[in-house]
Amino acid sequence: MGFLTAVTQGLVRGADRMSRWTSKRGPRTFYKSRGAKRTGVLAPGRKFVQIKEMVPEFVVPDLTGFKLKPYVNYRTPAGTETPLTARALFLEAVAPAIEKDFKKGAFDPDRLEKYGFEPTQEGKLFQLYPKNFPR
Repeated sequence: MGFLTAVTQGLVRGADRMSRWTSKRGPRTFYKSRGAKRTGVLAPGRKFVQIKEMVPEFVVPDLTGFKLKPYVNYRTPAGTETPLTARALFLEAVAPAIEKDFKKGAFDPDRLEKYGFEPTQEGKLFQLYPKNFPR
C-alpha cells in the first residue's frame, strides 16, 4: 500500500481509523498486555497455553490472633529513629570487630576481606566507581 493511498484512505474514512489500536480505544474487556506479565504462551492456532510456573503465587501468612490493623492513621506521630547512614552502619557492624582485633594485635590492614570489605569490584552486578560512592 503506497503512501498516497494511505493518506487518501485516512482522509476519506477519517483519521481515527488510521491511528494505532490501543487498549484505550477498545472496549472495557480489551486486553493488549500492557503492564502485566503473561502467564503462558500463544501456541499455533492462536491458542493460549497457560504455564503453571509463570502464574504468580501469593504466599499469605496466617493472621489469626494478630492484633494490629492493616490501616495506619495519617495522624500517627513520626518515628523517633534517626535514618541509618553509612557511618552509623560501619560503627555498628564492622568497627567493634576491627577494634577487638586491633587490641589483640591481630589487625592486618591488607586483609580487610575478613571484615566484609571487598578488594575489587570485578564480577559485581553494580560496580562502584568513585563517582558512584555515597557522599
